Parts: sequence; C-alpha cells; structure tokens
Amino acid sequence: MYRFPIFHPGRHWVRLYFYPLPHPPYNLTSAVFTVTADNVVLLHDFSVMGNTGVVFKEYLINITSDRFSLKFSPMKNSFAFINAIEVVSAPDALIADSASAVSPVGDFNGLSSYALEVSYRLNVGGPIITPKNDTLWRTWEPDNQFMTFPQGAKLVSVAPDIIKYPESGATPLIAPNWVYATADEMADSGVADSNFNLTWTMNVDPSFSYLIRMHFCDIVSQGLNELYFNVYVNGRMGVSGLDLSTVTSGLAVPYYKDFVLNASVISNGSILVQVGPASDVQSSLPNAILNGLEVMKMNNAAGSLDGLFSFDGRLQGPSSGPSTMKIAATVGLAMGVSVLLLIAAGIVRWQRRPQDWHKRSSFRSFSSWLLPLNSSHCSFLSSKSKSSYSALFSSGIGLGRFFTFNELCIATKNFDGNAVMGVGGFGKVYLGELEDGTKLAIKRGNPSSAQGINEFQTEIQMLSKLRHRHLVSLIGYCDEQSEMILVYEYVANGPLRDHVYGSNLPTLSWRQRLEICIGAARGLHYLHTGAAQGIIHRDVKTTNILLDENFVAKVSDFGLSKAAPSLEQTHVSTAVKGSFGYLDPELIWQSGPCSSTGRALIEKIIDPLLVGTVSSESLIKYVEAAEKCLAEYGVDRPSMGDVLWNLEFALQLQEASSKLHPPEDDDLEVMPSEKGTKGDLTIAISDDSGVVVGPPLFSEAFQGR
Repeated sequence: MYRFPIFHPGRHWVRLYFYPLPHPPYNLTSAVFTVTADNVVLLHDFSVMGNTGVVFKEYLINITSDRFSLKFSPMKNSFAFINAIEVVSAPDALIADSASAVSPVGDFNGLSSYALEVSYRLNVGGPIITPKNDTLWRTWEPDNQFMTFPQGAKLVSVAPDIIKYPESGATPLIAPNWVYATADEMADSGVADSNFNLTWTMNVDPSFSYLIRMHFCDIVSQGLNELYFNVYVNGRMGVSGLDLSTVTSGLAVPYYKDFVLNASVISNGSILVQVGPASDVQSSLPNAILNGLEVMKMNNAAGSLDGLFSFDGRLQGPSSGPSTMKIAATVGLAMGVSVLLLIAAGIVRWQRRPQDWHKRSSFRSFSSWLLPLNSSHCSFLSSKSKSSYSALFSSGIGLGRFFTFNELCIATKNFDGNAVMGVGGFGKVYLGELEDGTKLAIKRGNPSSAQGINEFQTEIQMLSKLRHRHLVSLIGYCDEQSEMILVYEYVANGPLRDHVYGSNLPTLSWRQRLEICIGAARGLHYLHTGAAQGIIHRDVKTTNILLDENFVAKVSDFGLSKAAPSLEQTHVSTAVKGSFGYLDPELIWQSGPCSSTGRALIEKIIDPLLVGTVSSESLIKYVEAAEKCLAEYGVDRPSMGDVLWNLEFALQLQEASSKLHPPEDDDLEVMPSEKGTKGDLTIAISDDSGVVVGPPLFSEAFQGR
C-alpha cells in the first residue's frame, strides 16, 4: 500500500504504469491482482498477460481528504507489481459537476462524486500530441483508426497561435491549442447524398456509463454563421443545430460540450459519435466539424471502474444466493489470512528493528512519491533534528531525507574546496558522493550571507511540494549543529551561464538553446499553474537554470520564491527581490523586430558562432516573444503559457527550415525561410515526449512529471 499526502483536495490524476520486466524469481506477466484507490476499485483481477510493452492506466479521482491511499492486493498464490505512479493535482474547473444526459434527455448532475477512467483521448484531424505539448501532461492520440468513413472526412489545420481562447469556458487546461488547431470536416466523398455524417466508433465496456467530451473550434469558415450542424451520440441527438458563431461570437474560438451516456443505451459494446449538417439549413454548403474527443468511464454503483466488486470485496448487483455467499465467504477468508500474515510480518519486523529506530519517523517522504518506485530516493526517511531550527519543520511531513552533518562531511571530504561547484547568495555548492556512489549537489549556508533561515525554510517548503522534470529535485536537508544545508539531485552539466558566456565548453546549437528555453518555461509554467497554489520564482537567470547530462533544463534556487496571491488576499508584497539585470523590465524596444531595422539589429546581436544555422523566421518568433516579455507594465506581458507556446513555435519553425535548407559550413547569413504567413504554416508536433516506449527510458520518463 502507498499513502500520499494531499495538499489541495479535489480532482487528481492517478496514472499507473505497468511493465513486465524480466525477473528470474517471478514472471510478471502471470501476476494477478486488484488495485484500489481509497474506496474506488481501479482494477480487479488485473494482469498484463499478452502485453509486451508498457500498460498505462489513467484515472481522474476526486480526493476529499488530506491523505490518499493506493492498495495493490494480489490474488491467492500470486503477487502484485507496479513500475511507476503519478498523483497530480488537476484544476478544479477541469470537470464540471453537470453535463447533458443523452438518454433520457436532460441534465446529469453530481459528476464530482464519480471517479473517471480515461478510455480514449483523440486529437481529431491531427497527429499525436505528447505530454510535452499539453499543460496537464496528457497524450492525445490521432483519430484515424476510429473514423468509420474516412473518405468522407477532410483534414484541416491552422497554426496553433491563431486559436483565441474565450474569457470564460474553454481554457488551455481543458485542451491545448494544438487540439483546436486541427479538425475533420466533411469532404466531397463521391456519394450521391452529401448530407452524410462523420462517424467515430470506440469499443467500450457496456456495463458502465461514460462521460463524453467533444471539442469544437471553427477553423474552416471565412465568416460568422456559416457553420451549422447536428451532434449525435449512439444515434441519439446530442445537440440540434449547433451554431458555433452564436456560442463563441467569433472564429477560431474553442468550445467544448460534455455528455453522459447511460450504460443502458450501449447495447453493442461501442460508442458512436457523429456530426452532420443540419437538414433545415439551406443557406450554405452542408458541413460539420470535430476537433477533439474524450471518452471517460464512470464508476458503477459498487464504486468500481472494473467489475462488480466493491473495494471491500463485496459483490454488488442483482446476483444473490449460494454462489454469492460462497464468493463472499472466500473473500472474507482471504482477508482474514492476509491480516494474520500482516501481523506476523509486523512481529518479525519489530524483532529486527534497528537500534536507532526511535529516531526515525514512520512516513515516506513526499519528495519520493513522484519518483520511480525502484529509485533509491524511495527509502529516504525523515528524522527530527536537535538543532535550533527543528521547530520550523517539526510539524512538516515529507520534507525529504534528513542528513546528519557527519554524513555530508564524509560525502564532501570535509567540504573540501576542490569539491566546490559554485557559489551563490546562500553559500557554496559542493559536489558530494554517498557510499553507494550517488552524486549529490550540497548547498551549505554561509552564516554571513544575507540569505538565511527564511530562504532555507522557503527552499525546503517549496521544493518538497514540487516534482517536475524541469525543476531541480530536493533530496533532503541538514539543520544540525547550527548548519543550514540543502541536498539536491546532481545536475551534470551545470548552469546554463557556463555554456553561453566565455567558456571553453562546446557551443550550444540554436535548437539546443530553444529546447533549453522551452524546458525552463515548462518548469516555470508548472510553478505558475500546476502546483496547488501558484508559485513565483523571483530569481530566474542563467545561473539558476541547470543542464543535466542530456542538456535538459532544470530550474533551481527557490530561496526567494513565494506563493502567488490568492483571490482572497488584499495585500501583495512589493518588496524588490532577485538579481539586478533580471528584474521586471523598465525599458521597451525602440524598434519592432519585424521591421527592416529590427531585422538588421537581430542579425547583429546573434551569437557569431551560430551565424548560418538559424532560421530567420525562428529567430524573429523568438525575439517577438522576448519583446512581449519586456513590456513596461506587467499587464501587457504574456503568461508563461503564452511564452511556452511561442518558444515551441520557434522550434518548429527552425526544424521546418532546417529540413528545407540544410546549413552549409560556408554560409555566413541567417538561414532564410520559404514559409509564408502564420496561417500557411504546417506545424509538425515532435514525438520526443519522454513517454515510455521501452524499459531503458522508463525511469527518466516518470521523473519528468
């Protein structure tokens, strides 16, 4: 069983990864077990038999308490296993409490009380969208294999930055603009009757009800009130005469609609979603579109998403009589035996307890529960400190491993000056190594530093609540003997500054620099929107962006961070924090980047080592984003989400240009682009997401969430 602290009750993503690694004593493909999440059954008598790749299960569960438990219960004479777990807070507004019921027609209320399992998530008319291009780390699959009449569909797409989200309703958290930037519309299919429907068919378990979310965005019309169509679910009318112009008051504006389909109308084990022209409209050519589609299973009366057994083993449903009693008796006996075995194991463990057991707490650190389960971090235990700072953390849970001062002295060879990797406002950073060979970055507080106990406490409290591929992970701390020491994961390639300013290190390519910027932006975007409460870093600079062995960017140094103000707060601190040169801008550009003067200036300031390798379109898009960030007033600056999309777009422009114009060694000019305007661009989405496709990348992919 795994227990996780919950800091913000509400909807949470629960993602489970199963991969049957070769294991001599056990054949993982033969394991049969049940998985329960608090009082919800996620999997019953589950097995990966027949699967040679990763089995991925994704759930959306409403957690109402400050603790969440996942229990893996093997079948008799079997065992259970799990490779990785994600528990990630989801926005409260992601799933509303009500939806439109298809049969009987009406409103369906009370969705917040249901657990959901993602069955299908489709990017209609477009390629796969990987977690790196989705704010909530979702994967959107292409719809090709589910389209039943492909000759009647025509793919349409626009540049993602054309999509304009409304002030209320759809947001980038509902679906990324990559979803709304592609669609299927009706095509000239060669059939006599042009009033056909576009149809998608998905196989489902007919014993469950389903939540169906459809995404729409009019990217096909030239003007308002040209698109008017019907929506059907399993042959029943979902929306009659959907007029996106009336709903959104504009073109390229996202809109979504939720439906609940009762199990009683899923007779053949499949869900049909259809869109087709409204028969009573003759003013324009018949057309209909769909941009995205999500299908989510809803738990049944037993509180289960897999079968009729409830979390306590009771069989729910119409069945009764001797067979049911026999099953209940068997389950009860198994539970009794399990309890006896647990008691026996507890006695054995008590007899073998270490001598210093009383110094160790009984909870696993929060910093480990988004790491791979076979990571060495998972064995870290916290301990009470005897120093004067102990009171700061005595009530905290999950602050990481407590290191003794002696452990860190050994790891750094008594804080040898040769082990110093850098110096910051808080103190020196040393390279340390544990007895098992694990390398660490150890930041030792300087007693004379202006940054003291407040920064020490902030760093621990902030990082212990965060886990993301593009944020440096806090492993533990030491507050013993009046010391303030922070222990981080070791990031092999050091700060970005060393790679771009006056060093002998290899030159970073323009693509690498864009990817580093994108990684840092993802980390900051997560801080702003993905945490339970938004976090403002307040000291972002090249020395605080670290690069790992694969040049993946990781934002570090949270000593000056603070929680973003809530809606209820009436006062916001205006104290100046950060490094001069990186504070809020007071100047703006004197000439636009798209003017001829601006282009000349841009080409002059480019790193001479990159001349001849950079697409002008990519560079201009990058500078446009930078220019917006330099606006004098905060209200005029883009959100980090907007910055991220612009950087992604700049990378796509660079990749597209590189394919058209491979750089030559003797080319001394910025590479031209033959692309047209934004509306003419075809965007290719990279599949380099870190999602697991085999065992070697599994741990890395899991740490990236």
